[in-house]
Amino acid sequence: MTPTRQTLLDTLAEGPVRGPAFAERHGVTRATVWKQVEALRDAGFEIEAGEEGYRVVAIPEYGAEAVRYDLRAPYDVEFHDALASTNDRARELAAEGASAVVVLADEQTGGRGRRGRGWTGPPGGVYASILVRPDRPPAHAPMSTLAAAVAVARACDPLGVQARIKWPNDVLVGEGESRKLSGILTEMESEGGQIAWLTVGIGVNANVDTDTLPAGATSLQALVGDIDRAAFVRRLLTLFHDLTADPDTVLPAWRERASTLGRQVRVDTPGGKVVGHARDVEFPGALVVETPTGERRVHAGDCEHLRPV
Repeated sequence: MTPTRQTLLDTLAEGPVRGPAFAERHGVTRATVWKQVEALRDAGFEIEAGEEGYRVVAIPEYGAEAVRYDLRAPYDVEFHDALASTNDRARELAAEGASAVVVLADEQTGGRGRRGRGWTGPPGGVYASILVRPDRPPAHAPMSTLAAAVAVARACDPLGVQARIKWPNDVLVGEGESRKLSGILTEMESEGGQIAWLTVGIGVNANVDTDTLPAGATSLQALVGDIDRAAFVRRLLTLFHDLTADPDTVLPAWRERASTLGRQVRVDTPGGKVVGHARDVEFPGALVVETPTGERRVHAGDCEHLRPV
């Protein structure tokens, strides 16, 4: 999207726009404004011209333009009908020097989960990878994962869906918080002791038939019917940006949404199983577990909630 078109779209999100005034303010011709309005119409926006100027009366159902409209976070958006992996595409963009870009797809055919597990995302979901270049050391990367989990959970609030987080990054819903709604995978490269680039891949089962999902998963469609995915993604991106812009807010926000804390857990780690009472989460995302032999801080692993005995 051209800078002029993006500026016009941002201005339209605030209310009617008079073409001559916009042209003068931004140093472009009236013909340029008209061409950009036509380009937005071609992209699916319904724009009326009246006495007050141009006014948006309807936006596209889903896609880059729909997400950019009234987006309150400084990200560019790249949309694909289908991709093997949004994280792989974000990695390509990182190699080209890009930053602050969100890769979106309606369908994901070769995604990856934690520990390299493969999975697919059927059409109708939200599959997004956020590419950023935070000025932080690699050890801080898990904070982005926690922030993404909080952002997904909070983005569900206006839908009337109460979502909780299982450490570190599974978003759960339903009775007993037993159904998985979303998963997150963070990947990065470092250079000179700092993060060179980082991408947070987020998959949310949105307008997806549960028959197409693995056992134990559910979707927003099953809970509340089809949702406005563009509005959901705008909320998600804005929440993620605000949290990562103020890292001190991430851990308190995660604790508020935590399903894991206070439970008996079993965590399968590279060094073996850790079983005990999940007491807290500490910077940069370590789970503090009280075990019969003392406290353990777990930085990575698969967490299972155990039934009370």
